[in-house]
Parts: sequence; C-alpha cells; structure tokens
Amino acid sequence: QVQLVESGGGLVQAGGSLRLSCAASGRTFSNYAMGWFRQAPGKEREFVAGIYWSGGRTNYADSVKGRFTISRDNAKNTVYLQTISLKPEDTAVYYCAMRSYSGSATKIDEFDYWGQGTQVTVSS
Repeated sequence: QVQLVESGGGLVQAGGSLRLSCAASGRTFSNYAMGWFRQAPGKEREFVAGIYWSGGRTNYADSVKGRFTISRDNAKNTVYLQTISLKPEDTAVYYCAMRSYSGSATKIDEFDYWGQGTQVTVSS
C-alpha cells in the first residue's frame, strides 16, 4: 500500500525558511506526479505546488510563486518543498499527495494518496 510521510515542519519567524520532505513507499514513485497542499485553520485545503513525474515541469499557486520551490529525487522516493520568505499567512498543515498519472494537477480530487501532514507555523 502507498504511504506518504511528511517531515520538516516547525515554528519559524516571518521571513524564515523551512524545507519540507515527503518520503513515499508502496509504488513506483518515479512514474507519478506529486503535489503539496496546505490547510489553515477554518479554511479549505488548497493547492500549493505540483511536479511532474520526471521533475521537468512544476506549477505553483500564485500565493507562493517565487518563494516556494518543489523538487523531487526519484532515487530517494522523496519530494521536497523548499520555502523561503515565509509569512504568517503561510501557517497551515502541509500535505503531500500523489497522483496516479505522470502529469501534475491542482485539484484535490485529482490526487489519490495523501500523507498525514506536517505543521508549519510562521510567527510575526
């Protein structure tokens, strides 16, 4: 069965950075697109970033463009989200997700497997 395990969250001051990781197991990681989503208290889960199977194409929510970078290491079955210039409004639980297709997507129902999430808290 597919397992996705996020790590790297924490408490950081505004302007700081964090690197989130998501380790995948249970299927051939390199075949499938991956994504990061986040959910703030009282808000719906939203798309943050996506990456194609090979890592050659990425896409981002407008709110994080220029500050967040998604990448993947298919040899390590891991996807990353490098965040910089963090803002208090980035505070949320961050989830990684896996599609059953090679191309990326932005909608929640286009992803089939989800991790448990990692908390990111940005203080002002």
